[in-house]
Amino acid sequence: MSDLINKQIILKSRPEGEPKESDFALVETPTPEPGEGEILSRTIYLSLDPYMRGRISGGKSYAAPVELGSVIVGATVSQVIKSNHPQFQVGDFVLNSNGWQTYAVSKGETLRKLDPTQAPLSYSLGVLGMPGLTAYAALLDIGQPKEGETVVVSAASGAVGAVVGQIAKIKGARVVGIVGSDDKRDYIVKELGFDVGINRKTQELDSALKEAAPNGIDVYYDNTAGVILETVLQQINLGARIPLVGLISEYNATSTPPGPNLMPLLVKRALIKGFLVSDYQHRFNDFLHDVSGWLQSGQIKYKEDVVIGLEKAPGAFIGLLRGDNFGKLIVKLNDDPTAA
Repeated sequence: MSDLINKQIILKSRPEGEPKESDFALVETPTPEPGEGEILSRTIYLSLDPYMRGRISGGKSYAAPVELGSVIVGATVSQVIKSNHPQFQVGDFVLNSNGWQTYAVSKGETLRKLDPTQAPLSYSLGVLGMPGLTAYAALLDIGQPKEGETVVVSAASGAVGAVVGQIAKIKGARVVGIVGSDDKRDYIVKELGFDVGINRKTQELDSALKEAAPNGIDVYYDNTAGVILETVLQQINLGARIPLVGLISEYNATSTPPGPNLMPLLVKRALIKGFLVSDYQHRFNDFLHDVSGWLQSGQIKYKEDVVIGLEKAPGAFIGLLRGDNFGKLIVKLNDDPTAA
């Protein structure tokens, strides 16, 4: 065993409703040695994402839940510090799934080497990683926005929504973003180039949408479901497409919320399709090529919300589900040797 101490955050109890910090526990364990074909890596950045709420609930879903007493799952950027794998050397930077801990042993099959000269390492957890691919594939493959159409995006300042809106603008669409504060509304319009921003907390959503999208809604990129989806459905156009990507409004629900009136889907012959990013890995190379190019050209801008220290992860995650973060939420666990 190594003499390094591994800090971990484990699931202490399953949350009922909104998670509490007492549902998590910070523990220290010895760091294991890598076996044959394995590496030991030190976590630099940890991604916090809404899907984690479902993984700690224990309910039946598309992925196995985190067991009580186990480390919370999560994508990470790490540096290899020991290697028994021929394709990875000490010092390499990798995208992996260490979860909420400072060190982890990994096999090589699921790791991806990162080149810090191409983009900041943390971008592989956001705009050039799973959230970016989610935005790219769900919008282009399901939403299929056309020039002149109207695209509405919920949670529009978040890691996924912000990229969705910018890609939709690149494709020539009119873009309306729904957010939860005036600062976020100003950001998506003034910085990201959305045509209109709506603050769902201070504006009456139905009338604001009618004003923002007077010709109706052709694509609704849904990160939230709930009341926003119900309102949008009343204003969709014939043949509208709805990528259903997230259910943020329901993640902390203690009972099944009432559903929206789905009659407009029938009348307008709309397409609504559930999206899991794991089904779209075949699109990764196209995504990386396109979005990297748009970042370099300035057509896509990207914002991060960085929290320092593993012990801050539970509180930051709880805030994420409330919408407190501004940009892609990541936790910095150790120094990034590539940062300027």
